[in-house]
Amino acid sequence: MIISVRDWVKKNISDPKLFYLFLSISFGLAVIYLFGEMLTPVLVAVIISYLLEGLILQLMRLKVPRIVSVTMVFMVYLIAFTITVIWFIPLISREIIQLFQQLPSMLARAQGQLESLPEHYPELVTVSQVQELYAFISSSLSAIGKQVLAFSFSSVKELATFTVYLVLVPFLVFFLLKDKEMLIGWINRYSPPANDLVTTVLTAVNLQIANYIRGKGWEVLIIWAGTWVCYHLIGVQYALLLSFLSGISVILPYIGVTVVFLPTILIGYFQFGWDVRFLYTVSAYSAVQLLDGFILAPLLLAGVVDLHPVVIVIAILFFGNLWGLWGLFFAIPLATLVKALLDIWMVRQRERGSL
Repeated sequence: MIISVRDWVKKNISDPKLFYLFLSISFGLAVIYLFGEMLTPVLVAVIISYLLEGLILQLMRLKVPRIVSVTMVFMVYLIAFTITVIWFIPLISREIIQLFQQLPSMLARAQGQLESLPEHYPELVTVSQVQELYAFISSSLSAIGKQVLAFSFSSVKELATFTVYLVLVPFLVFFLLKDKEMLIGWINRYSPPANDLVTTVLTAVNLQIANYIRGKGWEVLIIWAGTWVCYHLIGVQYALLLSFLSGISVILPYIGVTVVFLPTILIGYFQFGWDVRFLYTVSAYSAVQLLDGFILAPLLLAGVVDLHPVVIVIAILFFGNLWGLWGLFFAIPLATLVKALLDIWMVRQRERGSL
């Protein structure tokens, strides 16, 4: 058995270019896995830099010097960053607090409506089923409350960490953009000599990640803005919070849409009951998500996401469990990387006549 495995490895992974490529990617993933939490400000800054680099390249195509383009784009980012910290985060926090304050009344209303179900539909719903459902809802809300309470006890540490990030992230973003070429040259200087296969694959992966981050960035903003306009016109409570959740839900294809749909219909129902505005709320959410799935996402991510939906869901579950938040965000690029490596390996094997 050991000999057969050794023969397979020698036969299929003896290509030095493939081995070096596998080693390079494994090293990068290991660094993220082991030091991902410590490198969070760097990873956030890299993502923001990818987003802003697209705007810088657009300005450079208009013959604007890079240093001027970087300065202009960074100033816009700094203004947006300041607005987010001073206005958006406190407003979202206020809506979350208001929502938790209204949970007891929502729960009491839900209990009354659940208890009336056996009277109106005795052949479909029994008293024991209603009691079990209510117990499940109560325990779920209790668990959420405990998590919020635990977070409040550790808020001093979280606040200190957040303050450090507020200073570090803009600082890192500026120098990542300003000294991009110098940093790339420094990495190349201290890296082992790369062969043509490694260079080709890493260049393609970098382009894919850049296009994915920029496409997802625009997708989040458009879905967020579109959903907020709809909710604001309907008069939905917590419109900013719900629209923000709808925006970030597109980061997790298929899963995010389903998860965010639940609080949307619950808040809409508790606010409007069976009024027509409840139907408007559900219809608005569904319409925006359908437009995203059939028009916006294919337009912004054309050629970037070429994976089967089942593969996407598996990638989200696997990398999310492995790397948490970062695994969820980069699940699709990582799955695309795995697919590219498998394609390259298959082609090399065919060229060597081993398949």
